[in-house]
Amino acid sequence: MPERLKKGMKVRREVLGDAHVDRAEASKTDFDLPFQTLITEGAWGTVWASDAITRRERSMLTLALLAATGNFEEIPMHIRATVRTGASKQDVMEVFQHVAIYAGVPCANHAIKLAKQTFAEIEGPHV
Repeated sequence: MPERLKKGMKVRREVLGDAHVDRAEASKTDFDLPFQTLITEGAWGTVWASDAITRRERSMLTLALLAATGNFEEIPMHIRATVRTGASKQDVMEVFQHVAIYAGVPCANHAIKLAKQTFAEIEGPHV
């Protein structure tokens, strides 16, 4: 296995957790193997592996970019990752307020809805 792919898989597991990565790996096929390799090496083995900024900052940037570009499907996954990246709920709200001003209220509003749902799942029922 190439070094960048190994490093990418390590970082991916650290950020997203073993359970998520194990599920993704189990569903991988010959068809999407080239794409999975690309994102593991590029996103996780290069971008997320860089120590130029903290994982907290990278997590916040990722959430902002996902919301601003309307790529809402991955927001819950990256909200769950905040447990491991160190981005707080307050950080997430600051991110989405920036999105509201610079990319549009509807994008931020939908991202906040997804974040609220995901934080509720993480925290479990309140007794």
